[in-house]
Amino acid sequence: MLPPFIIDQIRKREEDVRNEREQPVVHVPIPLVPPREETRDEDADRGVVVIDLFG
Repeated sequence: MLPPFIIDQIRKREEDVRNEREQPVVHVPIPLVPPREETRDEDADRGVVVIDLFG
C-alpha cells in the first residue's frame, strides 16, 4: 500500500490533467474569401505619368 501523501499527489495530478482537458475552447468562424480572378485587359498596360510641379 502507498503512503497517503503519494496517493494525494496522484489525485492532484489526475485532477490537473482532467482540468486541462475541460477548458472551454472558442471556435472563431473564418469567412472564406474567394480567390481573385486575374483578368488581363487594356487598362493593365497603362504607363506612369510624372508631373513636375516645381520645375
